[in-house]
Parts: sequence; C-alpha cells; structure tokens
Amino acid sequence: MDAESLSRNPSQVSWMSFSRHLILAYQSFGVVYGDLSTSPLYVYKSTFIGKLDKHQNPDAIFGAFSLIFWTLTLIPLFKYVLIVLSAADNGEGGTFALYSLLCRHAKFSLLPNQQAADEELSAYKSGQHPSSSPLKSFIEKHRKLRVALLTVVLVGACMVIGDGVLTPVISVISSVSGLKAANSNLAQGEVLLISCVILVGLFALQHVGTHRLAFAFAPIVLIWLVSIFFIGLYNIIHWNPKIISAISPHYILTFFKETGTDGWISLGGILLSITGTEAMFADLGHFTAMSIRLAFITVVYPCLVVQYMGQAAFLSKNISSIPNSFYDSIPDPVFWPVFIIATLAAIVASQAIITATFSIVKQCHALGCFPRIKVVHTSKHIYGQIYIPEINWILMILTLAIAIGFQDTTLVGNAYGLACMTVMFITTFLMALVTMFVWQRSMFFAAAFLIIFWFIEGIYLSAAIFKIPQGGWISLLLSFIFLVVMFVWHYGTRRKYNFDLHNKVSLKWLLGLGPSLGIVRVPGIGLVYSELATGVPAIFSHFVTNLPAFHNVLVFVCMKSVPVPYVSPEERFLIGRICPRPYRMYRCIVRYGYKDIQRDDGNFEDILIQSIAEFIQMEAVEPQLSSSETTSLDGRMAVISTRTAQSGSSLIVSAHDSTSSGNSIRSSKSLTLQSLQSAYVDENPQLMTRQVRFQLPSTPGLDPSVREELLDLIQAKEAGVAYIMGHSYVKARRSSSFLKKVIIDIGYSFLRKNCRGPSVALNIPHISLIEVGMIYYV
Repeated sequence: MDAESLSRNPSQVSWMSFSRHLILAYQSFGVVYGDLSTSPLYVYKSTFIGKLDKHQNPDAIFGAFSLIFWTLTLIPLFKYVLIVLSAADNGEGGTFALYSLLCRHAKFSLLPNQQAADEELSAYKSGQHPSSSPLKSFIEKHRKLRVALLTVVLVGACMVIGDGVLTPVISVISSVSGLKAANSNLAQGEVLLISCVILVGLFALQHVGTHRLAFAFAPIVLIWLVSIFFIGLYNIIHWNPKIISAISPHYILTFFKETGTDGWISLGGILLSITGTEAMFADLGHFTAMSIRLAFITVVYPCLVVQYMGQAAFLSKNISSIPNSFYDSIPDPVFWPVFIIATLAAIVASQAIITATFSIVKQCHALGCFPRIKVVHTSKHIYGQIYIPEINWILMILTLAIAIGFQDTTLVGNAYGLACMTVMFITTFLMALVTMFVWQRSMFFAAAFLIIFWFIEGIYLSAAIFKIPQGGWISLLLSFIFLVVMFVWHYGTRRKYNFDLHNKVSLKWLLGLGPSLGIVRVPGIGLVYSELATGVPAIFSHFVTNLPAFHNVLVFVCMKSVPVPYVSPEERFLIGRICPRPYRMYRCIVRYGYKDIQRDDGNFEDILIQSIAEFIQMEAVEPQLSSSETTSLDGRMAVISTRTAQSGSSLIVSAHDSTSSGNSIRSSKSLTLQSLQSAYVDENPQLMTRQVRFQLPSTPGLDPSVREELLDLIQAKEAGVAYIMGHSYVKARRSSSFLKKVIIDIGYSFLRKNCRGPSVALNIPHISLIEVGMIYYV
C-alpha cells in the first residue's frame, strides 16, 4: 500500500500503528516480563519465614496481600509505566540511557575524547533544549560531583550484574522445589542437584544466542500468566472470596499494628513482588513504550494481582502451607502441567537477565569502565542480542557457588531484593535530574517526584538493608567486586590517556621532519591506532626514532565512544587532515554509541580508503576544510557518510577473489606487507577473502594536486595496509603513594594481562599487526 493512499485514510494508519504495538506487546512477554511474572513462586515464603513466624494468621495474610497490591500499583504501574518509560534516550532505556541524556544536556561526562564535533550528531542533538540552572552549573563546576554521579550509575550497573547471578538461582530453585511438594520423600540435595544441572545447561547454551529460542519465550510467559490468573481466580472463589476486601489500605495499618518491627523487616520479602520491574525500562530499546505499557496494563498487572490474591485466599485457610504456598495452592489435576510451565518460565526469566547483564557489561566497557571483552553478535536479524564468553562463565561459576553454598531461597531472596531495590532507588534519583535538566520541569516538580518515591522505596530499602546479615551481604559483595574492577580499570585508563594527552608529538618537531618525516617512506598505508582524538600520539615518535621507515600514507585512527545509544552509518566516520597535503597524513575518528556493535565486516579498510578519497575531493571543493600550512597541526574534520563512500562516488570500485601479489604496485626500494600476506594466504587457502581494487575515474577538470593525492592513496592501498598499535606497560611513578602503586602496578596490570588485547577487540588481522612497545609512568 503506497503512502498516498495511507495519507488519505488516517484511520488505517492508526490501525497499522496499533497492530504494530500489539505485536511488540506480545513479543515483550518473553523478554521483559519473565522475571516479574515468576515472583509469585517465592514472595509469600520470603515474607513470612523468619521474623513473622509468630504472626502467621489470616489477618497478617490479608495485610501482606494489601502491601503486595499497593506495591505493584505504586512502583511498576505509576512510577515506571506512567513516568519513567517517557524518559527514553532515542528509544533506549536503563540507567545508562538516563546518564547519557544528562551528559548531553549538561557537561557531566567524565569520558575522554569528547569534543564539540560529537554535538553535531543527530542522535546527540535529538530532543535537546538549552537549559541553565544554579544546580546544573554547580555540578558542572565540581568534578567530584560528576565523579559521584558516574559512581552512582556504576553502582546501579553492578547491582544489575548481581541480579544476573541471583535471578537464575532463586527462579530455578523455586520452580524445581515443586518436585518436593509432589514427593515429600525427595531430599533437598536432590532438588539442588536438578537445579544445578538446569543452571549449567542454561549457561552452556548461551553461545547459541537467544534468537534461536526467542519464538518460544513469549508463548511460555503468556501461558504462565494465564495459568496463574485462573489458579488465583479458582483459589479466591474456592477458599476465601473475602480476600477482595484486602485491597483496602486499612489492612496495611492493621498489619503493622499487629506485627510492629517484625512487619517492617518482612517488607524485604514483599519487595520481591516487583523484582524485574526495572526490565520494563531497561529493555525499552527492543520494543516501544506503548507496547510495554499495553502488555503490563492489560495482562501482566491483572494476572499478578489475581494470583497474589488467590494465594492469600488459600493461605488464609491453610496457614501451614506458607513454606510452599504456590505449589500447595495448585489444584491437583493441573499440578504437573503448571510445574512444567513454571520451570520453563523460570528459565526464560533467567535467560532475560543474563542477556541484560551482557548488555550492561558492554555499556560499561563503552564508558571506559570495564576491561576489554569479546562481544559476539549472536543474531544477524535481531540487533542487540550479544554473547560475552568471559562474563558467561563467570556468572555460571558464581551462580553455582551461591546455589550450592546457600541452598535456601529465603537467603538468596534477601540479597535479590536488596539489589533490585537499590537499582530502583538510583533510577528515581536519575529521573529527578532528568526531570529538571532534560524535561525542563521546575525543581519543585522534580523534588516532589524524588521525595514521594524515595519515601516509598526507602522504606523497602531499609528493610532490605536490615537483612544484610541474613543473606543480603551477597549482593553487596558481588557489587563491590565488580565496582572495584570498574574503578581500577577506569582509573588506569584515565591515567594512561592523560599521559598520551600530555606527551603528544609537537607541531614544530613534526613539521621540522618535512614531508618525508626524515625517514624512508615505503609503499603502503599505516593505520596508527590511538585513543587521542587530536594531535599525534607518543607511539608515533617512538616508532620513527627506532625504525627508519614508514608508510607513504599515514592514518591516525581513534575508536571513540560517544554518549548516545547508536551512531548512524552516515555519521560514523569523521575524516580530517594532519599537516600540509604533501605529508599524506590523515585522521579518522570512528564513533560508536554505547549500544553499537563493532561488527567484523572485513571491509573496514575499503570503507576507510573511500572515505578519505571523499574527504580529499570535498576539501578541494570546500577550502575551509583545508588545514593551515604553518599554524595548524589538525585541520577541520568532515563527516563522511559510509553509505556515500561505499557507493564509490570518488573511486571506481571492483571486487574480485584474489590473493596474488602480482596485482600490487610495488617499490624496488622497499619490502611491502603484500608479499608476506600473499605467502601466508597461499599456505592457508581457507583465509582467501574477497578483495576490492580502486581506480581513479576520468573526471574532467579534476585539480592535478587532488588527482596526484588520490593516485598516491590508491597505490598505497594496493601495496598493503599495516596496523600500528601501542603495546603499553603502565606503571606508577616511584613517587606515587602506596595505594596508587597497588591500583596501577597490581590491579590495573592484572586486568590488562587477563583481558582481551586491543587488536582482538578491534578485529585487527594478526598478519598485518605491528605493535610498538612503550612504558607509561603515570
């Protein structure tokens, strides 16, 4: 159907939009709501086992349900569905999305390599409004406050990673415990063994990718929700219809009057009813706010309310069933089907949080706060589904250790509740800042939001903190370990970057070498990788002073993360010139968002060459891009669309399967990498890939100097491409404090030695890699 017919029929457009939201709402059940929907397996047990042992009576059951109902209504429904989902960062959600919004609307970022050119990104400017307030200026002027803000965001990230360890434990063990309800002779050790087998299988299959099982996720959770809805409805009608009156807040007051301090401590179990709520916002990038709202309001919320109400009705007449309230409340004829569905739903819930953990770790890495890791994109069709081998096996070891070490879901639930409530508490704080600095609302409105929800969540958080000795310390320990790793890596990386920044090659030294750089310029292209977005890194001077040869064309490449979720291909490459034209030195900044995947397409060299050719011709047409011959080291940079570059508007592109060195343009004075690469591929024919050759089009009126520069670029590409990277050793100065020496010489060095190398993380071919060793004294 064409656009003209649609424009004539607005009702049809609205129906198509609504049907799209319906489809996304259906898909969201398997990704967003797996964790939240499995909470009925363990909420009442975690609430009443412990401090409320002496208060197990029908009145306390009514009060507990009233607390669960109003908790579900105030936090997931009012806070998240009605307010927080509106704070999307170009369609993305989560604590990093809120931090990204704040960094773009105020100068809160601590990331290196930020420059004004990033503000020209369409995603960067989207929804921006100039704002000024005393609080904003105060935070921008004080670096310690900006450090504190980033620390708060990282604490939230660490708590989510802790959830990735705790969710599989409590979900799988709670679901498998149904076997013990069916067979009282089954020992706890046998339940634990079955749970561990399921957990090992779950983590062992992560490399396959969730896309292969995604089609089954939504039906499983949807069937689960419908099942618990009808079970809850049956229990209400069969056991105690009066439970409906417990919706009244009056029962909450009665509950606390009867239980006192014990009732307040039991809130650590009540808050488990909203675990998984953060996923509604964190997974926003895969769906739409409307679809998530639609699924929650029409299906998830009513099904959970009826299920909790049904369990309460059953328990009010069967107090002794509290330790196994869910499975005991299931009618015998449907027990085994519900048990199977519950186990599958627990696996789905675990899968969702594991995938979310992978995404969080990658975002931390993009912020420069996590060691280099291998990111595997598991789906060619579903963007954002990734697998990180190192994190997967670490999570598996930690999950098994907690499952075997504690065996009791009540203790794990205490830790789980503390982690979830801490993330919600941090989200409320960040939302208050977004309300002021991004939405431009009054400070009074932001303060009202902060006070109301911090008061509610603070009560639950205080109860969870009180349970730190009863298992809550697990989440604190896990979060502390990951936070230390992030801090050490971020601190070491910042120190290394500052060293590079203060030891850049000077303009006078570089211009004094002349176009030949004072050495033999050999055929080929040298891609010099550096974290610097301006200037020439110290590894360049270290290289040319130790090796009397360099490539005819030099490109200084900077892989840069910017505070946006995605950078469009049209804006990814930023090309500029270093030094005057005869030097043949360029700069390329490749920009990625915090959710972008650096794909191993194998054609990075070709896109880069075409982008430089586009820049050379653009520079001839727009002289303002040209760098000054004597006063500027870096000329102005231009955004080169990779789509335009791939179309070959400046160069004629031809592709062929060839590894022969005879097609290269050679120099009799030097040995190029091309012959070495050809010999290597001849010995390894499986490495033969599709190669691209460039030719200069016969364009009339082309400036002779531009034509000469383009020919030099083509000849250099034909001669071969070498990747030059620094192989650095970072050490603390002798005058440094003892703490700094521990962080740099032990902590940071250990992480650098055991994480992925930069060449592996950037998918650089090993045969073309040249590493320059340097010692950084920071």
